[in-house]
Amino acid sequence: MSTPPLPGAKAGPIAVTASPSGNPHPPQRIPRWLERVELFLRVMLRMYIGLAVCYAPWSPRFWDQNPIFQHLPALAIYAESGAVRGMVSGLGLLNLWIAFRDAVHYRDQ
Repeated sequence: MSTPPLPGAKAGPIAVTASPSGNPHPPQRIPRWLERVELFLRVMLRMYIGLAVCYAPWSPRFWDQNPIFQHLPALAIYAESGAVRGMVSGLGLLNLWIAFRDAVHYRDQ
């Protein structure tokens, strides 16, 4: 059941007209130098984090004397495991691989 049109209203589809000047703000492109700076900073940050995460489990000062592990002995039992240290180092290596891949596979568009 359709409703009748209001008095004075036109029947039929409503037409939308475009502005006479077209699109007043065309999409802007990010400058190439800014894309490269962002890539450089992203790769450097990922490499730094990856190296830190790879090194941290094997550093006695950071890992063995960590206040979190000293206050939570149940967590310290797991942290002392070589498998846990290896998994954390693996996450660091994964981060390094992602940084290397981003640097190598970058292409200007």
